[in-house]
Amino acid sequence: MERTALETRLSSEVQELGLESFVLQLEVDGLCVVPPEKTGVKPETIKAIRDQLLVEAEQIVGCGFQLDEGPDTPLTMSADENVIARFSGDSGEPTQFLVQQLCARDRLFRDLAINPVGLALIRHMIGNNATRFSSHNAFIKWQGEFGYGRNLGLHCDQMAVPRPWGRNALTANTNWCLTDYTQEDGAMAYVPGSHRRMEPPRFPEAVELAVPIEAPAGSLIVFHGATWHGAFPRMTPGMRLSIANYFRHYMILPQDDIKNLFPQELADDCSDPKMFRMLAGFVDEFPYTQQTERIPRFVS
Repeated sequence: MERTALETRLSSEVQELGLESFVLQLEVDGLCVVPPEKTGVKPETIKAIRDQLLVEAEQIVGCGFQLDEGPDTPLTMSADENVIARFSGDSGEPTQFLVQQLCARDRLFRDLAINPVGLALIRHMIGNNATRFSSHNAFIKWQGEFGYGRNLGLHCDQMAVPRPWGRNALTANTNWCLTDYTQEDGAMAYVPGSHRRMEPPRFPEAVELAVPIEAPAGSLIVFHGATWHGAFPRMTPGMRLSIANYFRHYMILPQDDIKNLFPQELADDCSDPKMFRMLAGFVDEFPYTQQTERIPRFVS
């Protein structure tokens, strides 16, 4: 039986892990949702990651966070006496922040960044040998209308790359749902098939076409760098927690200078040190940093 064009491009790891249907969804929609039972990450590990992330969040902000309630600081009256606020921000009370450089904080986060299922799907889009880390961040989000605004923060991750874009992804992203994703709970939004447009979002069309990504905790969302995506505000009490492990083609600059600034010895403390070191680019060298080609010698 003759193989299809898609089948000929499937890596051995995609086939061994049985990810063909997710690859097809990536090709058609630019995004796929891998259910918890398929990722290989156990529920107790997701809980441990979630608990550790809340510890990190408290150390950064200075207050605790409860999954079912949100920040545990008391409400206070802001400068505008008609507004009740917990935190100060540049443009209203924030209801979200990032925990950055996540992989340097705990082994739990490093192991998640090299999850075989996530990597197989990312490397399908970018290329096995060309895939590198770009950044590792966590989203800490709680109830509030303040968020991305009317446009839902819709964007595509490779917007900084000059166009025209080709079919292959120059960047690709993963989003680990550490809590349940529903629209009211502040789920991600995206426009199916938008990666095939090969351009940034157009408004208001993008908002009109955006749909929520609803998935249970432990799910893995994987998407192409040209896919239009954003998020809905969380309208219910409690927290929405997620981890975004972002990847790039090795010719694209990373968001985080992992190669030079990440403590390299931490790479040995993970489930696959060799893979982590390769993705971190520790052994990558610019080809002409030194004379490597043979040169002629003048003979007098």
